[in-house]
Amino acid sequence: MTGAVLAVDQGTSGTKALVLCPERGVIGTGFAAVHPRHLPGGLVEVDPEELYRSVVDAGSRALAEAREPVVALGLANQGETVLAWDPDTGRPLTDALVWQDRRAESVCAELTPHADELRALTGLPLDPYFAAPKMAWIRRHLTREGVVTTSDAWLVHRLTGAFVTDAATAGRTQLLDLDGVRWSPRALDLYGLSDERLPEVVDNAQPVGITRELGPEIPLTGLVVDQQAALLAQRVTAPGGAKCTYGTGAFLLAHTGDAPRHGTSGLVSCVAWRLAGRTGYCLDGQVYTAASAVRWLTDLGVIKGAGHLDAVGGAVPDSGGVTFVPALAGLAAPWWRGDLRGSLTGLGLDTTPGHLVRALCEGLAAQVVELAEAAATDLGEPLQELRVDGGLTRSTLLMQTQADLLQRPVEVSALPDATALGVGTLARLGAQPGLTVADALPDWKPAAVYEPRITADEAAERLAGFRREVAALLDRVPA
Repeated sequence: MTGAVLAVDQGTSGTKALVLCPERGVIGTGFAAVHPRHLPGGLVEVDPEELYRSVVDAGSRALAEAREPVVALGLANQGETVLAWDPDTGRPLTDALVWQDRRAESVCAELTPHADELRALTGLPLDPYFAAPKMAWIRRHLTREGVVTTSDAWLVHRLTGAFVTDAATAGRTQLLDLDGVRWSPRALDLYGLSDERLPEVVDNAQPVGITRELGPEIPLTGLVVDQQAALLAQRVTAPGGAKCTYGTGAFLLAHTGDAPRHGTSGLVSCVAWRLAGRTGYCLDGQVYTAASAVRWLTDLGVIKGAGHLDAVGGAVPDSGGVTFVPALAGLAAPWWRGDLRGSLTGLGLDTTPGHLVRALCEGLAAQVVELAEAAATDLGEPLQELRVDGGLTRSTLLMQTQADLLQRPVEVSALPDATALGVGTLARLGAQPGLTVADALPDWKPAAVYEPRITADEAAERLAGFRREVAALLDRVPA
């Protein structure tokens, strides 16, 4: 079977859809915005119906632009966003709690004595970022009705009637036995979710149903969480390489082969994908605020938007002694201190918008360096390169800062929509079982390569300044 596929990436701030042709590349695109609500106390929620409408709208626009039939559909999802819903009608029973939401901290606090056990079972640290604490919080505080799942299971049910989730997304819940790739009775019991009806865990590339919601009948054959889709599209399919996606947050994933690494560095160990019953694993590190930190700087009037980072930051040679720890939604890996707030230090009457922009770029890049060094520790060898994608990779200033602090080449993907391309690859594999991953993937080449321009000693000095400010934050608010 050959032909175009429809790839839909349902993300935090919008849904992107691409019609991908094996010979001609992208032949149709569509986008629909979604609008999460950021509420006091670290609450972030979104109307589930808006998520669903965005999938239908973006997908329909891409199909209309392509003006030719597709043979399969792939759907990527946010990962840790959850809601309760009625499995008979498909109607949402709650708002969707977005992955950034922190309201389940009370659930995590109660489970602190079991944190090590949960991490050994599932590969995930105890943190409200993941799905299970949010699911338990919904059951305690909002409703006992219906089912409570990650957003992908609800979207797939609305599209096809199936009740499934893929192995990679299931691995983001803290309810999956990482070694067996099946729901863990012990984890479910600890979270008080033993009686829940959970979706079937399926491979990332296989037929799961047919949708008619976009007009024509289209088989749904690819499912995956967004960051693993980008890892696949970047052709990081074996140990030694890593990718980082700079979106609302920044997410670094390093492939670890066909066995999970239960490391001690603070990174998450999770399923990369399961294809034809065979599981690949990865290490995953998160920076909660990347583009969202840029938006914060924009809302303050310091810059006009992400497109102005280079112009404003380029007006000064350095950060002028300013250090920015952009923990505006807490610190994620490897610290796992979501309760912390960010810090901006070293300000003076001579501080300009350019210094603030430089400090933000250094703060983001320094956090990614921490993730890369943690991955190298768990893998037992340094990463050779970092492949990057996402909207913020258009900033020359940020990418050069990343290469400088990392002291490794940073290869910017020529594929601007890596998540959609990755799930499109899975859709093609699900529709053509005999196809190999290498044949299904688009050609990969960097649009740009940034080499370090500063010495290792200078990079170490800058990183030391950032780490001092993180240490000050940690000392100020003991765990």
